[in-house]
Amino acid sequence: MILLSQAQSDRAILARQLGISEHQLSYITHSNSGEGLLFYGNVTIPFIDRFPKGEIYNLLTTRPEDMKNETKTE
Repeated sequence: MILLSQAQSDRAILARQLGISEHQLSYITHSNSGEGLLFYGNVTIPFIDRFPKGEIYNLLTTRPEDMKNETKTE
């Protein structure tokens, strides 16, 4: 499971249900794009992924502000 930035009320519920520490919560509190927590079995891994902008990024992005700058060629 992957958790990205979460609202305060959701963080409290998730912390209680998943046993997330205060330090780990910092990775899903007002986090930037590509930052969060990865849960694999009983291991919790904080991550930061800075994907470089370019052709592959343009194919994968779901951010409307990035997509509106794309020139469509059909």
